[in-house]
Amino acid sequence: MAATHSIKISNPNPVCLLYTSSPHSSLICKIPFPAKFPNNKVSHFSGANIYRIHSHQNSALTLSRRLILTSVSGIWDALTGGGSPREAVVAVRRGMLLFRQGDVQGSLIEFDKAIQLDLRQKAYLWQRGLSLYYLDRFEEGAEQFRLDVAQNPNDTEESIWCFLCEAQLYGVEEARRRFLEVGIDSRPVMRESYRMFKDGGDPEKLVAAFSSGREREYFYASLYAGLYYESENKSDEAKHHIIAACKSPYGSRSDDYMASLANVHCACRNWTFS
Repeated sequence: MAATHSIKISNPNPVCLLYTSSPHSSLICKIPFPAKFPNNKVSHFSGANIYRIHSHQNSALTLSRRLILTSVSGIWDALTGGGSPREAVVAVRRGMLLFRQGDVQGSLIEFDKAIQLDLRQKAYLWQRGLSLYYLDRFEEGAEQFRLDVAQNPNDTEESIWCFLCEAQLYGVEEARRRFLEVGIDSRPVMRESYRMFKDGGDPEKLVAAFSSGREREYFYASLYAGLYYESENKSDEAKHHIIAACKSPYGSRSDDYMASLANVHCACRNWTFS
């Protein structure tokens, strides 16, 4: 069993490098600091632009996407002696803000600017892939998610979003044949979502399974049920579930990037909550 720790994030902007304290596992990820571990110690390491998880059983510990901000390490900045990596980080954050505000095209401009400033950003910019999806640039979106999975082979959501892009390009059956297999997600709702997209399944059963669970789980079940229906061109069913995700307590109150995405999805489809 992989060791897990509860991590409290008290500042969503700066980036640090964190390690688990277990002797059998290590965690290197991009999350904001200061981050408090179970022993209440605070890490102030400068964050490297990597996201790797290891354990003695090779199980994946997956963090919520809102906690994983694409960044360039301060170490890289010191080595290069230039300001471009730091400016690239600013562009990424600006792009994320614009996306949250519903300016998808503006967000893509900022994400592309980040890549121009520091090419190393491209392999980690899952946010860019999401923007490309909502601009109907599915081939580029699939390429972005495949790049991301190559760097982090344990990211369930990027695998699903690659499928969503390719379903629009090639149809569901071909997208499933191309499906990117990744490691085991620590979140039950995402494990079930992954299986549904990979093997085919019933979105209604997914939502029902998590309807009485945690607010976050119900949100994610509803969101991915709606996205599954969208991949099958069932717009009425997709609308029902994604609006439910937006109106859920987690979807309406959380600062999760994916909660913002659910609202962006509705805006792009001209769906109203009434």
